[in-house]
Amino acid sequence: MSGASFDERLDRISGRTDELRAMLNENLPGEEFVRASKELAELEPVEARIAELRAAERGLAEAEAMLSDPDMREMAQAEAEALREKLPALHQELRVALLPKDEADARSAILEIRPAAGGDEASLFAAQLFGMYQRYAENHGWRFEILEFADTGLGGLKEGIAEVTGHSVFARLKFESGVHRVQRVPATESQGRIHTSTVTVAVLPEAEEVDVQVNEGDLRIDVYRASGAGGQHVNKTESAVRITHLPTGIVVAMQEEKSQHKNRAKAMKILRARMYEQQRASLHATRAADRKSQVGTGDRSERIRTYNFPQGRVSDHRINLTLYKIDKVMLGDLDDFVDALIADDQAARLAAEN
Repeated sequence: MSGASFDERLDRISGRTDELRAMLNENLPGEEFVRASKELAELEPVEARIAELRAAERGLAEAEAMLSDPDMREMAQAEAEALREKLPALHQELRVALLPKDEADARSAILEIRPAAGGDEASLFAAQLFGMYQRYAENHGWRFEILEFADTGLGGLKEGIAEVTGHSVFARLKFESGVHRVQRVPATESQGRIHTSTVTVAVLPEAEEVDVQVNEGDLRIDVYRASGAGGQHVNKTESAVRITHLPTGIVVAMQEEKSQHKNRAKAMKILRARMYEQQRASLHATRAADRKSQVGTGDRSERIRTYNFPQGRVSDHRINLTLYKIDKVMLGDLDDFVDALIADDQAARLAAEN
């Protein structure tokens, strides 16, 4: 992006914010008022950064003008140097702020975790990952509501689904989607050999009813008795619900609640999230074509991150970041990875624009 076009873009944004403020002072119809308010709310943080950049540029020009004054030269030189150092960072912050927004970033998310390759060890690690994300959510003040937790009866997890509610949850969790690999010696391993297992994680932006129109005629709803570990019946009523969306083939089963009504409501929430993500995938070619490509097959060779317990390290293979603090990571200390992944994504998108 050339300097001239960048400056012109900043001037257009400043002009647009002034225009929107003037519009909001008029008697706009309801829908127009909402649209203008939303656009202004999105532009105001950018305008504040523009104002900071412009102030720094004016300050530098003033400091340079004072360099010819012997009495002011020393002070002006120091101020000019400080502003020259500050300006590149302000430019970079603005370029990041101007990147196209993923409108789903501000949303809450649906988190789905399932064991893949590795049998019981994969199920045990799936349960640990579920707990890791629960603690991460708590650390950020987000609400973590378990929608489905199907355990193996041995401390493992067959399937875990949670709704993570808060501001910009999806923006911080979306890069967690993929295959997570664990390397460690299982408790049942008498020879001390390290086993490798995998778990799939899917993070979907939560969908509102207005995002996804679900036609009741497109649904097949089956009810059945919920069953626990070992096939023992949790209750004697048909409270479990399985919803199949016939046009897409998406199936959601829910038995966490004792109430059929609550299970149906939770299943519909997950169904909408999966349908919304499918729509996003078709609209954005850079995203996975469907949920399967998001999490892969679960094969051991596919992975985004490896948790190596004997060496105490966690490695993210997408950004070549390895941290030797596996205990802290499993307790929900994920921000080093999340921040690095967000920065890497921003850098890649900035490079694509230049």
